[in-house]
Amino acid sequence: MDDQDQLTTLHLTRLQQLRENTPFPESGGEDSAILRELASIERPLLQTLLQECSCSAGDILFREGDPGNAMYVILAGQVVVIKGSLDAPTVLGYRGPGEIIGEMALLENAPRSASVIAIENLRLLRINHEDFQVLLNNRPGIGRKIMAVLSARLRNTGNALDSSTQTGRQLTQRVSQLYTEKEHLLEVQRIRQETSDLIVHDLRNPLGVIYGVLDVLKMVLPEDVLNANQELLNIAEDARDRMKRLIDSMLDVARMEGGITALNIKPTNLAQLLERVVRFSQLNAHRRQIHLHTTIPHPLPLIALDEAKIERVLANLMDNALKYTPQSGEICISATLEASQVQVSVTDTGPGIPEAERQRIFERFAQVQGDHAARRRGFGLGLAFCKLAIETHGGKIWVEPGSGGVGSRFTFTLPLNSA
Repeated sequence: MDDQDQLTTLHLTRLQQLRENTPFPESGGEDSAILRELASIERPLLQTLLQECSCSAGDILFREGDPGNAMYVILAGQVVVIKGSLDAPTVLGYRGPGEIIGEMALLENAPRSASVIAIENLRLLRINHEDFQVLLNNRPGIGRKIMAVLSARLRNTGNALDSSTQTGRQLTQRVSQLYTEKEHLLEVQRIRQETSDLIVHDLRNPLGVIYGVLDVLKMVLPEDVLNANQELLNIAEDARDRMKRLIDSMLDVARMEGGITALNIKPTNLAQLLERVVRFSQLNAHRRQIHLHTTIPHPLPLIALDEAKIERVLANLMDNALKYTPQSGEICISATLEASQVQVSVTDTGPGIPEAERQRIFERFAQVQGDHAARRRGFGLGLAFCKLAIETHGGKIWVEPGSGGVGSRFTFTLPLNSA
């Protein structure tokens, strides 16, 4: 540990009681990208980079202001992140298995911005700043990927703080308006708030643990055990990613409806994005004997868009197609260039959508009526997210019958802003 010392019993008990009595926010899987890049490193090189260590409840891993010389991956146990003195600490959160702490030490040797204390016995993997610099010099490709993920994580943290500040201002204005509105609007606001709390605390927290644990398993399991159980891990990761898309869609729909979401626009290779989404859907399609095929012109020009949101739009449309396509059916993903836009379609051979429902299914919590739909109920938020995300990009989205009137074809357009 970084000049490790020990808490008094009184201080440790107080921090443990705070954990039990206050619902501090936890991770939603943000560390997984870093762990995934580490897990991709060849096993012999990874073993030279990682050092396993342990400490006891009450040990101080590092203090605010200490030099940052290592990052840690938690294998077992829990830590608390605090600022200020131990007598009157400001608790920033708790971290557990599958999460990382001190990652900024890999980017720079700046002083620690907070103190981290073990409140349970810990098993950790440590990556020293010096060892990481050696990796950067010897394997610049791997190092650059990890640095890019760390930089994106820092940027997302800043964006989240900005969004939180803006949300707070808007909520304050909304509360002021509600004093003069009808009583039923107060009830709507209460229900929305309770729904947000359910998403953040009851869904994101355990999902974050699943993300971290699966990635850590890939790092520490013996290679023969890992290979023998790869299919099970793939199934678990597929289910995990689908759940995260659902939760993120629920949160983003609320944000976009409130006009408080920001797009991270950059030049993007849409063809590669389409192929990546299809590749990630192959496992689910293979299990149900569904044939996937693509019609994508090469090359497509670079398009200015928010890659993460458009990828989630495509993933939602693919999930929807896989949900309703019968066994041995087909799904086609196609893209076509037009004068000022690109048009992307996902076509399935499922039961189709009645004409009267084709507009309504893009509304929040909408459900398609009919016997086939009753067997596959959902929250009805995936398509609502798709509509808001595409329209925020200046495009359009709609659904129509597939070829020969069979199945459904979901189509969206994006302005062809070559970059």
